[in-house]
Amino acid sequence: MPIYEYKCLRCNHEFEAVQKFSDAPVRQCSVCGGPVKKLISRSSFHLKGSGWYLTDYAKKNTPTDTKPSSEPAKTSSDSSSSSDTD
Repeated sequence: MPIYEYKCLRCNHEFEAVQKFSDAPVRQCSVCGGPVKKLISRSSFHLKGSGWYLTDYAKKNTPTDTKPSSEPAKTSSDSSSSSDTD
């Protein structure tokens, strides 16, 4: 279950609440009973292992891995002449 952080608007008390995503947000401070607001927390999410963009896909097309093509590049005139087959 996610951990949500809250801050009291009256006494500035900060606290955490373990809640389901479907649970209603906390409305009152547990210390003074004042109104609270939900804080935006930093995530501890980290990609590990294989199968992630960071470890697998990002390294496939690096400039050192790509070799120059020996075929000449197509120009716009080459592609337009082959498509005029009416």
